[in-house]
Amino acid sequence: MRLLICLLVLISTSLYGQKSKTYTLRTIAFYNCENLFDTVNDSLTFDDDRTPEGRYHWTQERYLQKVENLSNVISKIGEDTSKTSPDIVGLCEVENLDVLEDLVQHPNLKEKDYGIIHFDSPDARGIDVALLYKKATFIPSSFKSHRLLLFDEMSERKYTRDQLVVGGTMDRENIYFIVNHWPSRRGGAAKSSPLRVRAALLNKRIIDSIQKLDLDAKIIAMGDLNDDPIDNSLKKILKTKGKKRQLDSLSLFNPMEAMFKKGVGSLAYRDKWNLFDQLFMTSNLVTEDRTTLSFWKAGIFAPAFIRTDKGRFKGYPLRTYSGGSYTSGYSDHFPAYLFLLKEVE
Repeated sequence: MRLLICLLVLISTSLYGQKSKTYTLRTIAFYNCENLFDTVNDSLTFDDDRTPEGRYHWTQERYLQKVENLSNVISKIGEDTSKTSPDIVGLCEVENLDVLEDLVQHPNLKEKDYGIIHFDSPDARGIDVALLYKKATFIPSSFKSHRLLLFDEMSERKYTRDQLVVGGTMDRENIYFIVNHWPSRRGGAAKSSPLRVRAALLNKRIIDSIQKLDLDAKIIAMGDLNDDPIDNSLKKILKTKGKKRQLDSLSLFNPMEAMFKKGVGSLAYRDKWNLFDQLFMTSNLVTEDRTTLSFWKAGIFAPAFIRTDKGRFKGYPLRTYSGGSYTSGYSDHFPAYLFLLKEVE
C-alpha cells in the first residue's frame, strides 16, 4: 500500500488574535543534468564521446556515480523548508528513458515514487527534456512534445530539443508545466540570440494555446533558457515581469529577475555568473489568496557539496569533468526551484 505523505506547514498568526492556519507546501524544481548519458553508443546521435571508448572514457562506473550524485541532489532540493524532495522536477540533458528510470529507481529517490514523462527529441547530441512527478501529489492528464524548428543561414535544419508540456491535477487544481532547454550560446550570445527568440516564440504560442482553452489555466514554465531574465527572449517576446506590482491578468511573472539583479546565478563562465535556469509563471499563481495554489518564493539550490571547493573555479558548480579531466562531480548548473502554498481546508 502506497503511503501518501502530504507535507503540512503550520504558520501561527496568534499575535493578531487569529487562529493558526495550515498550508500544503509543494516544491517545483528544475535541474540541468549536464550530459546524463548511458554508456551505450547510439548510432543515430553524436554520443560517441560518452562511451567507454570515447573521449571522456564514460564507463559504467562513472555513469553509476553520476546517477548517484544527481539523485542525491534532487532528493535535497528545497528539503530544508519542505522536509522532503520536490513534487515536480523538470530535467534537461538526459539521453533517454533508460537513464531516467535508473535515476528514479536509485535508493535516493525510489521511495519517493516518481513517475516519468519523456519524449525523444531530434537533438543532434541526443539529449532530451523530461518531467518527474510524485505520483502521490500530481496526476497527469495530458502531455505533448512541441517541436522547435530552427534553420541556419543556408536554410539547413538545426536539430534541437523539443518543449515538453504536461497538464494535470495538483491539490484538486488544474496546472500545466512546460519544460525547456533553449538553444545554446555557441557562436556567441548575440549571434545565437535569434535562436532563443524562436524558442521563446514557441513557448508563447504554447501558453497562448492553453489559455485559449482555459483562460484561468495555471502555468509554470521552467528550463535552462541559455538567456538571463533580462534578455530579449524573456523581456520582449514573453514580456515577463520581475515585480508583482507590474502584473496584470495576462502577465508572466519571473521571480528570477530580482534574484539575477542581486547577483544570484545558476552557472558561471569566464568569471561571470548567469541565471539561465529559471521558472516563470502565469499571474494567477501570484496572489495573496492562499485558498488556491499560489507562489510563495523561489531560489537557487547551491549547497557546499555541489560547489567546487578550491582553486580557480572555487564556488562554481562542481561538474563531472573540468578541463577534460574527470572530477566525479554533479553538473555545471545549480538547480532552480520555487514553492507553492495552499491553505488546508
